[in-house]
Amino acid sequence: MSSRKPRISRAPRPRRSRRAPLWRALFALAAVAASLYFALTSPPRLGLDLRGGTQIVLETRDGPAARADAAATDRALEVLRQRVDALGVAEPSLARSGERRIVVELPGVQDPRKAAEVVGRTAQLTFHPVLAASAPGGGEARTLPDPDAPGQHLRLGPPALTGKDVKDARAVLDTQTGGGWTVALSFRGGGDKSWARVTGEAACAAPGDAARRVAIVLDDRVVSAPAMQQSVPCRSGIQGGSAQITGGFGDSEARDLAALVKGGALPVPVEVVEQRTVGPTLGAEAIRASAAAAVIGLVCTAVFVVAVYRLLGVLATVALALYGLISYAALVALGATLTLPGLAGFVLAIGMAVDANVLVFERTREEYARRPAASSDLRGPLRKGFGKAWSAVVDSNVTTLLAAGLLFFFATGPVKGFGVTLSVGVVASMVSALVITRVLAEWALRLRGVRRRPRLAGVASAGRVRAFLVRSGPRLMRRRRTWLAVSGALLALAVTGIGVRGLHLGVEFTGGRLVEYGTSRPVDVERARAAVGDAGFPRAVVQKAGNGDVVVRSGDLSDRDQQRVKAALEAHGGNVTVERDERIGPSLGNELRDKALLALGAAVAAQLLYLSVRFRWTFATAAVAAMVQDVLLVTGLFAWLGRPADSVFLAALLTVVGYSVNDTVVVFDRIREMRPRAGTGRAGLVSAVDSAILQTVPRTLNTGMGVLFVLAALAVLGGDSLADFSIALLAGVLFGIASTVLTAAPLAVVLEGRHPGAAAPPAPHTRTKSKRRDSGAVV
Repeated sequence: MSSRKPRISRAPRPRRSRRAPLWRALFALAAVAASLYFALTSPPRLGLDLRGGTQIVLETRDGPAARADAAATDRALEVLRQRVDALGVAEPSLARSGERRIVVELPGVQDPRKAAEVVGRTAQLTFHPVLAASAPGGGEARTLPDPDAPGQHLRLGPPALTGKDVKDARAVLDTQTGGGWTVALSFRGGGDKSWARVTGEAACAAPGDAARRVAIVLDDRVVSAPAMQQSVPCRSGIQGGSAQITGGFGDSEARDLAALVKGGALPVPVEVVEQRTVGPTLGAEAIRASAAAAVIGLVCTAVFVVAVYRLLGVLATVALALYGLISYAALVALGATLTLPGLAGFVLAIGMAVDANVLVFERTREEYARRPAASSDLRGPLRKGFGKAWSAVVDSNVTTLLAAGLLFFFATGPVKGFGVTLSVGVVASMVSALVITRVLAEWALRLRGVRRRPRLAGVASAGRVRAFLVRSGPRLMRRRRTWLAVSGALLALAVTGIGVRGLHLGVEFTGGRLVEYGTSRPVDVERARAAVGDAGFPRAVVQKAGNGDVVVRSGDLSDRDQQRVKAALEAHGGNVTVERDERIGPSLGNELRDKALLALGAAVAAQLLYLSVRFRWTFATAAVAAMVQDVLLVTGLFAWLGRPADSVFLAALLTVVGYSVNDTVVVFDRIREMRPRAGTGRAGLVSAVDSAILQTVPRTLNTGMGVLFVLAALAVLGGDSLADFSIALLAGVLFGIASTVLTAAPLAVVLEGRHPGAAAPPAPHTRTKSKRRDSGAVV
């Protein structure tokens, strides 16, 4: 028998765990390198509200001979594309939205009247022989007013050519005869022969006879009816397949007419249902203000995080800067249009990106406090911190992604861009916190100098807030009915504000027109109201914007009326410019309002379904009830303040939905983890809820401070266009923090007490796995 004594050896560490840090480091390096490439090589695509221009939304209607389906809308889109190209607009954008809508973006175009007139006209072009001069409505033939003889009409024959026969049309200045601007036409196919035939027949009529003329009709209006000159031979007509439209046109009129004729006729009629115009200075100011808010908010957040978490805070700040790079690169790589609400969402996501880092760091502090006293290992608590924070990070970010996805599917225009930006920001924040921060933290905590100074690393200190809570140990759930009563009182106050003051819906939801006028001299709001009333609009809402501009909102304001209001304001404000012009049709306003309600309803249903799967229905109901309360509180606040509820306000509300549930989920995730150790029955549940709230308060406060820094900077620097957005989110963040303690947690205790059930499934990091017994003995 061998005399060797059995010895115990450590089981080899799994190869996968040894390689995981390497794969994370390679992934982080690849993500940063790809982000740098896209950020340096791909320019951002700015929306019209940031670079200035006009956006027109057209809706196709059923015509007498064609139905406005998707195919007809696509044909209309191609016609409109040719018209816009003929206008000479730089980098225009045309896209079909849905089955019947076409979105036309014209950067740099500040005259919406001209753009809408050229783009939206049906442009049915026909060429007719003139039968005779006639009284209005005389005979069975078509009769239209004579443009050369006011009060007279022309009786027209059947059309000899249509716009389909026109090959090209261009504006030409007649320098030989001094006849001004004309439109030169060239025909395709058999159009030249048809033109020769109709002009040859007209040339056979006697001089001075109306039958010697050929009428050119555009959309039931004779734009020109030239008479054949003596040089035109009878029956042979004008050869060469060319013609000219004359009519005393100016430069712009000739170019617009050429664009219409060259583009051809629309297959179906179209109607302008939405029109937005933003001046370039307003967009430039928004970019500067948002950039300044982002820098100030990020610096304040970085200082706060470093002060609380020290070395880990420094690494988190580096990860936040890389998060900004990754999210920006993802937006430009996807070709997403960056709008003003989207820019605000980008800035807001920087503040929200702190959340995952704070969750991990607080968990790491807890695990460090539980380590053996003799152990100096810092990476072990860090690994456990990441593992235990994983469930809360995923759940909280999924709830925000649900709200962002609903914004993308149900909203339109700039708010859709906000949904895209917020979604990209949430995904980028998870990559930043769970990969980049972890790679940097594992590398730093491996250093000998850091291991010797755990307080410098930010791991050893539990924080003053946590220490105070441990000493005092308040039992919040003993007064759960009091907290619910306070929540009910606040909710009643908000509902009263909505009922008494009413909610001032923006033009997006009611239809109408909103015009922001910039003045060279300050104008008192009372004088502005009087001037607008004298212009014929006493019921128009006149307000001062935050930057000193005058905002006029009216239910029915045509382009001519808009010019009258502008002229009236010039008497008091000097030089007046249109900085912003938004017009929404009543049908589109009703549709947007319905979609807004549908988006909020879908958000509630989606959150309830997801949380019911992740927790129990009792916890899901409590979380959703707190979220609905937050939405009503923000809405009631706007009602009491008299602030408008527009599409940007809707974006803020849906962000509040995501953030409110985000905060509640973190607490509920901790309750789920502590419930098995707290005992059974209501007493055990109350103890678990109290402990969960106290342990997550540092995370709630630290995350809230990061978001509040950014929102406060946006509210102060963002100008009037972002002020309401920032106010709504500031209120939503504060209400969300309070509702978790005052509403969600007490309501969950009440519902669980009345409907006790099986414990919720444990979080992924708490599930026990069967370990393979391996003594590692060598005999």
